[in-house]
Amino acid sequence: MSAEGATQRGGVYAPGLPEGLIRQRAREGVAAVFPPVDTYGRQLHGAGDEESPGPASVSDDLDQARLVPPVFMPRRLEKLIDLGREPLHDDVDLDTVIGGFRSPLPVYVSAFGSTRVASGDAGIAASRQAGRLGIPMVIGENMVPVGGYRRAEAAQSPILARLRAYAQECPPGVGGVVVQQSTEDADSEVWNLVYSDTSVRELRDSGRLGFELKTGQGAKPGLGGMTAVDAEEAARLAGQFAVRDVLGPDRWLRCATPGTFTEEILRQQVRFMRNNFPRARVWVKFHPGRDVAQAATTAWQAGSDAVTVDGAQGGTGWAPRAFLDQVGLPLGECLRRIGHPQGCLLATGRIWEGGRAVRALALGATAVGLGRAALLAVDEDPENGLIRLVEALALEARLLVSAVGKYRADALTAEDLWWPTAAPTAAWPARTAPIGSAA
Repeated sequence: MSAEGATQRGGVYAPGLPEGLIRQRAREGVAAVFPPVDTYGRQLHGAGDEESPGPASVSDDLDQARLVPPVFMPRRLEKLIDLGREPLHDDVDLDTVIGGFRSPLPVYVSAFGSTRVASGDAGIAASRQAGRLGIPMVIGENMVPVGGYRRAEAAQSPILARLRAYAQECPPGVGGVVVQQSTEDADSEVWNLVYSDTSVRELRDSGRLGFELKTGQGAKPGLGGMTAVDAEEAARLAGQFAVRDVLGPDRWLRCATPGTFTEEILRQQVRFMRNNFPRARVWVKFHPGRDVAQAATTAWQAGSDAVTVDGAQGGTGWAPRAFLDQVGLPLGECLRRIGHPQGCLLATGRIWEGGRAVRALALGATAVGLGRAALLAVDEDPENGLIRLVEALALEARLLVSAVGKYRADALTAEDLWWPTAAPTAAWPARTAPIGSAA
């Protein structure tokens, strides 16, 4: 704000401070901790919001890394001999196994949860297109506690609508749906409902159903899910969630709990999932915590088919502004701390194009997840937007992998990256099949 503008308010101004945000808090109090409530259901909040109190830049260290092709490429020579001609980017093979599911690409659709943006037509459109692509999809938390579990086709619940939309489009032998569960979902017995549902039987019996234990999320590490609801919905949900009057007239904050975990609790949860749902794959999702390497190792050793790391600065839901830019490790730092993974490692957080995706793969990820980008794509074109977005990412990935002289995405290693502000990262040995992968 200019000195002239401040003078009109009373003569006080503060260069170097976010004066607009300070004045907003003086006017609105606790409601200003969150983004403007009228943006709920339309804006996908994440790092870089111009009204956020944190740093303005949304780049993290993964964005700073550069892919560095070598001059000498022995694997290109091997491919040349195999093909009998000079290899091209079209010869790069991107098929993989993601948490026990075969996929034509190292890409999956991340959890959207019960937010208004994803609970209706956008969620259905994303499910159909993910199914057509044959890539795995995660259905996020709190959909049953919020939207119920109705089996009738005429009035089916949001979670079943998404499951059925995906199953109708997905070719046999590829893909899979992973249903997330948090504390409130456990109270609603979501996994039991899905596992025993006859309409989901084909996915289950074909090995294309999974369950993901959610311990946290990148948009708000250490907190559970949050949504903005009106007074009527707040009254309906108050028996299952914490509901707080902090958003202004007729708007309430619905808060889910993130749950409480120790190493032993996590091990027991994974073992419970494997014992009670033997035909379902087991995934575990972590927020970008400082002990993420220890947490990932614990999950893999307990028998998890995949570990998802949700990097800071991203998310499809509703989060306090202070969390979007200021809480949690960047995705690149999470991957570096984990190092050479002991199992299938999935990375999500501001992924939308091939460069960031390939750098994450070079740091050990088996696949990357599309969250906000997937919702934007289906909003742009409900029929083919996500398909086109993924096709563009796949072309970039093939070009980039080919450029470093390799012809499988899982052949990438940290030696393919250069960091401008860090010491070179030691090359890793060739990857082995992740724990729990399909043959």
